[in-house]
Amino acid sequence: MKRKSGTADAIVLALLALIHLYWAAGGKRLLTGALPAGRGGKPAFEPGAKITLVVAGALGTAAGTVFAASRSVPHSKRPALAVAGVFALRAVGDFHHVGFFKRQRRGRFARLDTWVYSPLCALISALSLGVAR
Repeated sequence: MKRKSGTADAIVLALLALIHLYWAAGGKRLLTGALPAGRGGKPAFEPGAKITLVVAGALGTAAGTVFAASRSVPHSKRPALAVAGVFALRAVGDFHHVGFFKRQRRGRFARLDTWVYSPLCALISALSLGVAR
């Protein structure tokens, strides 16, 4: 069971990394609703290609870490636990724009965050925690 859940977790993280690579390369699909809205309905921030590549790299590293932990590779449990912690924090959110406890609940991003992004982060966290145990 640990191998299957770790593999599923790694696949999801790898797919998220690929989406971020696509965006860093200039892709526009799936971008609508991917950023929280600020004042006037415009995105609260606009990440450049460099930061998007950093996020893609972090997601790819997390995928490898979780996969390794699911295969009981030595010294991979603590990094997998860190992945679980990071995604748990993302699911909880910043209490304003993102996460289950956000105050800003209007707009496409807010709806997607409530029903897709935050639950996905909670699932990734739970699977990573299970692999790290």
